[in-house]
Amino acid sequence: MNAALSVLIVEDDPHVLLGCQQALGLEDIPSEGVASAELALERVGADFQGVVVSDIRLPGMDGLQLLARLKAIDANLPVVLITGHGDVPLAVNAMRQGAYDFMEKPFSPERLVEVVRRALEQRALALEVLSLRRRLAGREALDQRLIGGSAAMRSLRETISNVADTPANVLIVGETGTGKELVARCLHDFSRRASQPFVALNCAALPEPMFESEIFGHEAHVFGGANAQRIGKVEHADGGTLFLDEVESMSDPLQVKMLRVLQERTLERLGSNQPVDVDIRVLAATKADLVHGNYEGYLRSDFYYRLNVVTLVIAPLRERREDIPELFDHFVRQAALRFDREVPPATPATLSALAAHSWPGNVRELRNVAERHALGLPLFKHGHAQASRLNFAEAVEAFERGLLEDALNANGGNLTQASQVLGMAKTTLFDKVKKYRLTEAHREPSTK
Repeated sequence: MNAALSVLIVEDDPHVLLGCQQALGLEDIPSEGVASAELALERVGADFQGVVVSDIRLPGMDGLQLLARLKAIDANLPVVLITGHGDVPLAVNAMRQGAYDFMEKPFSPERLVEVVRRALEQRALALEVLSLRRRLAGREALDQRLIGGSAAMRSLRETISNVADTPANVLIVGETGTGKELVARCLHDFSRRASQPFVALNCAALPEPMFESEIFGHEAHVFGGANAQRIGKVEHADGGTLFLDEVESMSDPLQVKMLRVLQERTLERLGSNQPVDVDIRVLAATKADLVHGNYEGYLRSDFYYRLNVVTLVIAPLRERREDIPELFDHFVRQAALRFDREVPPATPATLSALAAHSWPGNVRELRNVAERHALGLPLFKHGHAQASRLNFAEAVEAFERGLLEDALNANGGNLTQASQVLGMAKTTLFDKVKKYRLTEAHREPSTK
């Protein structure tokens, strides 16, 4: 049984409710009790992490009506009904309408635990299947948003699909222009928080005196010009995702205050002593090299480790040149549609110039170049292409790496088949795969 799942007990008799909770508690099964169906509906939404045990006889809406409402919310949610002696025919009919099981009063604690355990096991399996389906659907959608067939991009998409629908904090590391906010939005959009706010805050864009008010909010008249209460970014993100961009620019005192929010999930507005509970997932992005623990001088260690539950590293464009043609075509088509132009072809000379460029501005720069191409302008501004052009050996290596990557992708990573397609000795291909560090993504199938 998944330890994260719990039981919602709907029972207006406080003695029966207490007995049920005590029986489950002795078996380390978490539970919550409410006295009406109306209160239960406030706590249950789609993907509810548990099961419902409800009496049929309730004040207001009864257990059968509650069953119908819950099944409309989530058809796979197990609902166990508690019946009096005369309600057994009703309960049998309710099972035809989707109830998981029923228990007739008086029932033993052992009977309650047995039924609940089975219901929780079924719920855990259903939620696992649902999560898997979402991940599979998410992978297809990610292919359209995070474009590129390189090993680095495939690995990035795989990790995003695995962690998006979890509450884990994520640190996104990448150079300027690599698409850190796009990755953050994918993590949000492919999670169960997708319908809730995505709140982005650039930590470097706000002066420090304004930062605390912006992120935590303030009460009216706490300082000059504060004529009304203000809800801060963290509170606005309640139920959703808070994205802290350029987090390395956050000052030490602010990191301490933000750390408390991460640990306790509460905040206090400026001028208030009243804590406000918040349910947020925190994503942070940095262009600093923090991957190998090089956080000193940027972040406090406790703040860094709280953020860095999962690390996503976005490779710079110069390290995944095989993605450039596909990205360029995508951006050119977008630009042509926006500018109401025909899509201009990418000539061999154009592709050669793209392959030779060093891309200091990464994907953001490539988008700009694609827009220039769609408008019929030179790819690079005067003199810029020469200043950032690779030398001959670097250009040849970039072309060769892309060629090898394409051949390996087309042959499912099989070195023998790829070497035959390339007309290259297998030992030579193996050496080049090691040289370009493609061994993690492409391994020879076992012959055992």
